[in-house]
Amino acid sequence: MKKQDSSVWVIAEQIDCQVLAVSFQLIGQARKLATELGTSVEVVLLGDNISEQARQLIAAGADKVYLGNAPDLAFYQPEIYTEIIVKLAIERRPEIMLIGSTSTGTELAPLIAAGLKTGLTAHCIDLVLDENKLLISKIPAYGGLMSIICPEKRPQMATIATGVFTSPHPDESRTGEIVPLKVPDAIPGRIQTLKVVREETEGVSLESASIVVAGGAGAGDKEGWGMIADLAKALNAALGSTRPAVDEGWTELETMIGQSGKMVSPELYIGVGLSGELQHMVGVVGAKAMVAINNDAKSPVFEQVDYGIVDDCREFVPVLIEKIKEYREKLVTC
Repeated sequence: MKKQDSSVWVIAEQIDCQVLAVSFQLIGQARKLATELGTSVEVVLLGDNISEQARQLIAAGADKVYLGNAPDLAFYQPEIYTEIIVKLAIERRPEIMLIGSTSTGTELAPLIAAGLKTGLTAHCIDLVLDENKLLISKIPAYGGLMSIICPEKRPQMATIATGVFTSPHPDESRTGEIVPLKVPDAIPGRIQTLKVVREETEGVSLESASIVVAGGAGAGDKEGWGMIADLAKALNAALGSTRPAVDEGWTELETMIGQSGKMVSPELYIGVGLSGELQHMVGVVGAKAMVAINNDAKSPVFEQVDYGIVDDCREFVPVLIEKIKEYREKLVTC
């Protein structure tokens, strides 16, 4: 059996030949882990017409890119992707494997882990090495953080959402190796993609927004939620939410921030009518400045933000919106 390698792998993801931001972010963190281990960063990229994207991954910090480039790989297919990655991992035996906690990654990662008979830690918010160079995967649990290690099985696997880590600055002068994967002309699979219809998203994207307004149960009802949405529009901000707002049907699941939702790293985060539970707040750890509006002065959220406003959000938010509009009108007339 081949000796265990010590390389750190990233399973990159692309849509329409565009590598997702989370893949670059994971390469940045993989680079840090690889430096501590004294090893290389290797990336697996599957798709069609993606040779240029492989070079982008090297510029981001990859030392080697395993490139599966074939028409049958253009769209994600769980069976096919799993077969290729598992076969390659058995041959190369990486030490660590990181995958984005995307809709694709959350399905693909456990399939790979099962194929390799190893463990998997999902929705991590931090990755570090212990004194024995074992990967410590940190996840929110029981009102705090839980550290998980996989001392025996390899590779040590983890999924991480977009926004947990920052993207490295690309270095176009970096050199690396691109290893073409042998992809059969006709790959067996039970699923065939006939057509892709993409939903048009409205408003500002949460992941890329410089300002995020997030609402919680304190909105009270659909009307109250509408005021929070109006505040987001007034600030040209992305609208986020906590689980209770989604459960009440005030907003869609796609707006949820936190452990089971999206990770955001805005310049400004405004939490309206939310308590500051860990399951939500772990999703905004990258925010530069944080503001909370809550009528309970003892709410835990005030311990986690830079500025706190103790007031009923249903009364405060409409006034704030009017002040923002007045300020913008003055800017226009100046």
